[in-house]
Amino acid sequence: MKNQPINPLTHTNQTMNWFQKFLMVCSGGSIHILKKTPSEWNKFSGIGGIVLFTAVFATLSAGYAMFTVFDDLWISIGFAILWGLMIFNLDRYIVSSIKKTGTWWNQLLMSIPRLILAAFLGIIISKPLELKVFEKEVNKQLNTIIQRNKTQLQKEMNGRILQQSGPFATEKKQIQTKIDDYQKSYDSAAVELEKEILGKQSGLTSGKVGYGSNAKRKAELKEQRRQDLENYQKQIAPRVVYLDQEVSKVYTNIEKERDKTETFEDQFNGFAARLQALDELGKNSAIIGIAAAFIMGLFITLEIAPVLVKLISAVGPYDHLLEKTENDYKLYAKEKIEKGNALTVFRIDDFKDKLQK
Repeated sequence: MKNQPINPLTHTNQTMNWFQKFLMVCSGGSIHILKKTPSEWNKFSGIGGIVLFTAVFATLSAGYAMFTVFDDLWISIGFAILWGLMIFNLDRYIVSSIKKTGTWWNQLLMSIPRLILAAFLGIIISKPLELKVFEKEVNKQLNTIIQRNKTQLQKEMNGRILQQSGPFATEKKQIQTKIDDYQKSYDSAAVELEKEILGKQSGLTSGKVGYGSNAKRKAELKEQRRQDLENYQKQIAPRVVYLDQEVSKVYTNIEKERDKTETFEDQFNGFAARLQALDELGKNSAIIGIAAAFIMGLFITLEIAPVLVKLISAVGPYDHLLEKTENDYKLYAKEKIEKGNALTVFRIDDFKDKLQK
């Protein structure tokens, strides 16, 4: 009696434990087919582990990012779990959609979009974790940015104060100039009167000591200029008060606006602000920039690792069985379609024959 060829599918004595099964589910492989190919268990368990831990890191990353946005623990946890499940499902689909059929170059061409998507996911996941790793440095840089923004804000406010209070200040300056002119005229008349009384000789005095007719005229001139000064001051006083009030309003309004703006500046610690701080840290410090690049590279590598493993691995029993299973379904569907078409043609011909009879 000839020896019958051994069917490998009927000689699988190994059993799959629950943890292996869980990791294989994470890998996106078909458990029904994997049960028949024990030699593939380690490969798919490793792929599933990478997918699982990537989802865990994505959950932690999203939780930290959302906590900086909402500042609420439960909202952050809920969104983190949702985001982690989405990344898990997406990674699982990316890996499971790669099939070892066709030439290697064809497989590479089909994998390029998946590699790009995986790298993009790696960048998204890595950024919040970078912020957490460099949290102390980021907080310090945030304070620097806040102080810089406040300084810029103060410059802008000073410019607005000068712009809005400028007309009032100019008018007050003109009034003060005119008051100074009146005061100078009064002071000049007082000096001339004193010279006249003391008998000091000048172009405007007689040189005679005592309170004579010239001194009397100079005393009247002095009194007239004093009255002119006081009358102008009384006349212009309401206008000066109005100008002072308007300038005070400008300062008060802008100070209120600045206080309100500074309150927002003090709260400049959201996710986008932290990304800005991390970017500036990377530009200012080569060490931090290199470390951040390595962290990002690590997560990009984790994301594309399952795709690369599927791409560079040789065709194994799982791939053969998967191809056979899909081909069986394809042949079954084709057979059913052909049978259905033949049956339809038979019924049509039979109907035509009955009509002719």
